[in-house]
Amino acid sequence: MLPRTPIDLRRMPLYTLAAIALTFLLLPILALALRVIQNQAWVEVSSKLISDAIFLSFATTLLSILLTVLFGTPLAYVLARYSFRFRTIINVMVELPIVLPPAVAGLALLVTFGRRGLLGPLLGSLNIELAFTLWAVVMAQAFVAAPFYIRSAIVGFQSVPREVEEAARVDGAGGMRLFWYITLPLSAQALGSGLVLSWARALGEFGATILFAGSLQGRTQTMPLLIYNVIERDINAAIWTGLLLVILALIALLISQGLARKPRLLNNEQ
Repeated sequence: MLPRTPIDLRRMPLYTLAAIALTFLLLPILALALRVIQNQAWVEVSSKLISDAIFLSFATTLLSILLTVLFGTPLAYVLARYSFRFRTIINVMVELPIVLPPAVAGLALLVTFGRRGLLGPLLGSLNIELAFTLWAVVMAQAFVAAPFYIRSAIVGFQSVPREVEEAARVDGAGGMRLFWYITLPLSAQALGSGLVLSWARALGEFGATILFAGSLQGRTQTMPLLIYNVIERDINAAIWTGLLLVILALIALLISQGLARKPRLLNNEQ
């Protein structure tokens, strides 16, 4: 832990700028919570409207996280452990959705998997329709959220000492056994931290989802889409749903930071 720094009046300009930044970041969240309490927003909102959005959000984010782990873990391992041509470019392209505007992400998915998209004729011949369905929500969430997990997993796999893996190989471990019993446990905290952040990002996804999946209650309307749809006619439902998302995001961030901090504590103890 960092030692407590005594207050120095000569640093007052620094403290002032820091206080302004902190106020700017915290005040909107506090104002949202205050408005929920003032309006008692939980009293008159449609319970079915919000419950449908909550259920859909949790169901789709669970599916998107499962897909992220299934396909993102091998990709992260390859990028972390193997050297090959264009590795840096591939790594950048994998992380591109993190900074890509959500509307562009949704448009890209639509022109790829939509009925008239790049793969539209092929999917149509197989009687598969993805756009504006539940699976479109899952794909949009996975597209924008998976890079958070993959980036953290790469760091986790790179942090595993090669000496430990070599010692395990000498003892007869290899292949999947080495990965499951040595590499994965030693990188589990980094993977867990990235997975929680990825889930939080998927939960808050809006732009790509509304373009690729639409906003149909009970079918594709997640919690962020519910806020957008009802903000003009039911402000209480919007702010109550918004506060729920803030609480979930806060919990996810605390868990992620806790997981990321544990390896440092262990290293310090050693």
